Amino acid sequence: MGMGISERKERQRAELREHILRVAREMVVKEGFAALSMRKLADAVEYAPATLYLHFENREAIARELCIRGFEEFLARLEPAAVEPEPLARLKVMAAAYVAFGLEHPETYRLIFMEDPKLSAELFQGTQDGAGPRSFGLLASVFVDLQTAGRLAPEAQPARLAEMLWAGLHGIVSLKLTCAAFKETTAEMLRDTLLETLVHGLPGLKPARGARAR
Repeated sequence: MGMGISERKERQRAELREHILRVAREMVVKEGFAALSMRKLADAVEYAPATLYLHFENREAIARELCIRGFEEFLARLEPAAVEPEPLARLKVMAAAYVAFGLEHPETYRLIFMEDPKLSAELFQGTQDGAGPRSFGLLASVFVDLQTAGRLAPEAQPARLAEMLWAGLHGIVSLKLTCAAFKETTAEMLRDTLLETLVHGLPGLKPARGARAR
């Protein structure tokens, strides 16, 4: 049997919605999020602005959808690294994947982490099945596994350590995206130094003179 009228209309509606999102993403990638407007997007897809409002409530709704999809891309970049069984080796490959994603997809990274705090916050609220909590869970699993194996102190807090790691990696990416001329140390060097310091501490650090041993 052929496709019915209602099914055909629904398919056309879905295709148009995807087309709008695709063009919006291209606009953001090329010109930045600030360039996105409903009128400009309507011109780009060659539809009246009113048509866009049939699919999206406003510009923020489009940005939210782009943000969700961008985070899913980010998660897809981390997931292959998460299959490494040895926790510290996994930590290195996931950190490399994180930094590489941010530098290779700067506008997507800006959108999901640096554009609108409300958009970013929404990705970590509600269901734990979302791309945000799942991404964080992959990083936290490193410290959970180290603790389970007795390689990390029982009082250590895996979630806090993962949050600290995320903050460090985000700092590296955001620094390179917003101030590329700051120093000459590459993002990869900073990433490796961050991990080395996290795992082994400051190199050669000695107690201050007169300090009591704990």
